[in-house]
Amino acid sequence: MGKCLSCLKDDQHLKHSEQPVEHYPTSGSRTNIAIAYHKQKGEANSRDVCSQHPETSSIRNSVECSSSIPIFDRSTTLLGGRLSGDASSNGTKHSSIMGVTGGTSGSATGTNNSNSAEKKSFYARIPPLSRPTSHEPRRPSSKEYCSETKINTLFDVYREPPQLEAVSTDEETEDVMLTEGIQRFCADLDLSPDDFRVLLFAWKCEAETMCKFTRSEFVRGCKSLRSDSIKGIISKFPELQKEVQEFDHFKNLYKWAFKFGLDNEVGQRILPADMAILLWKLVFEQRQPKILDRWLAFLECHPSIRGIPRDTWNMFLNFSETIGDDLSTYDDTEAWPSLFDDFVEYENDQLNQNITKDPKQ
Repeated sequence: MGKCLSCLKDDQHLKHSEQPVEHYPTSGSRTNIAIAYHKQKGEANSRDVCSQHPETSSIRNSVECSSSIPIFDRSTTLLGGRLSGDASSNGTKHSSIMGVTGGTSGSATGTNNSNSAEKKSFYARIPPLSRPTSHEPRRPSSKEYCSETKINTLFDVYREPPQLEAVSTDEETEDVMLTEGIQRFCADLDLSPDDFRVLLFAWKCEAETMCKFTRSEFVRGCKSLRSDSIKGIISKFPELQKEVQEFDHFKNLYKWAFKFGLDNEVGQRILPADMAILLWKLVFEQRQPKILDRWLAFLECHPSIRGIPRDTWNMFLNFSETIGDDLSTYDDTEAWPSLFDDFVEYENDQLNQNITKDPKQ
C-alpha cells in the first residue's frame, strides 16, 4: 500500500535533526502554529492511524504534532488572540478536530484556565492605587476665603477721585489712596491714623511710603489678612498684634519701618530725626526697651542731630537688646555707630553730675 500524504510528511521530518523547529503562523495554515518534533515511535503510530482512517490522517497527525510539543502552552499564551480568530473562521474543520482529539482540547483548556488563574492571582497581589492626600493643596474654608473683587470695591471707596483735568485730557490718573482717603479708612476702622494697628496694616501691605496706599499694596495687604471688608480687617488686628510679639516678625517690621518713613519722591536716604522719633515711639509700642525714653530724650535735646542713617536705625534694635539699662556693658571699641558713643558719653556725664552734686549746696 502506498503512503498517504501525512506519512510522506513524517518521513521528511525524520531526515531532519532532532532539534525543534519553530513554525510561525500564516494566514491559511492551522498546522504551522507549533513546533514539529517526531520520534521513531511516533512515526509508527502515525502510519497505523493513516492506514485505518485515511480521510482523517492529515488532521490527526497535525493535532498530534501540536499536542506533543512542550512549548505549545507558551505559543497559546502569546498568540491566543490569533488562535481564537482562526477557530472562528474555520468552524466546521475545528469542530471535527475537537471531536477527534478531546483530550488535547481539554489539556489546552486546562492550560488556559491555569494561565487565567495565574493572571488573576498576579493582579490580586498588586496593591491598589490610592490618591495621595498629603500633597493635595488645602482648600480654604469659607472663613479664610477673600474676594479680590470685594477688595477692589473697598479700595474704590477710599481712593483718590480722578481729577477733572486728567479726565478731559484722557491722561492716566494715579490709582492711589492718599491722606484724605486714609483718614476716612481709619475712621471706619475706628482707629487713629497714628495707631500701632494702622502701622501693622501698612506693614502687611508692604507700603512704600507714608500717607499713601496704591491699589496693588492695598490688595496685597487684604489678601495677607484674608479679609475683604472693614469688619474682616478689624477682626484680624488681635492676630497681627500677637504675631509681632515674636522677635523674628518684629525684626522684619522694625527694618521695614525705616523705609516706610522715607520720602521716596525726593529720594531720601536718611530718616529725618523728628520722623525717626515718631516711628521709634510707634514701633516699640508693644515691646518698649528700658533705654528707649533716654535715647529719645538725647535726640530731642540735640537738635544738631538732623537725621538717622539706616545702619544706625537697624543697630539700635541690637543695642537696646544687648546693652543693659545702666549701660555698663557698653564697649566703645566694638563696631557701634558713633551716635551711640555720643549717647553713652552723654548718659555717663549726666550720671556723674548727679553723683558729685551735693544736695546741700
